[in-house]
Amino acid sequence: MQKLDYTGIGKRIRQARKAKGMSQDALAKKCGICLSFMGHIERGTRCMSLETFANICSILESDAEELLFGIPNLSGHELKKIWTSSREKNSSYAMYIRIMQSVAEIMSST
Repeated sequence: MQKLDYTGIGKRIRQARKAKGMSQDALAKKCGICLSFMGHIERGTRCMSLETFANICSILESDAEELLFGIPNLSGHELKKIWTSSREKNSSYAMYIRIMQSVAEIMSST
């Protein structure tokens, strides 16, 4: 079982909040917690309830795995944007396809 790094979780929450252009106070109010507690969460000095974490994920439109472990979970729309932009760079597109085929082969053999 992977141990939770509360400092890392707090940093990722802060990054997601800032990326949304939201203040710490605004996020705290939307979550129904006080500003001081939100500060503790972002510093990793206090643990939050599952309900508070779920609210943060929902409000920031962030995936739980991304906030907990730093593992990005790209949506279908985001993946489509990546593939579309790679097609525009024709010389790179063939390389991407070969890489993805190699990854798929490795994944299916394990």
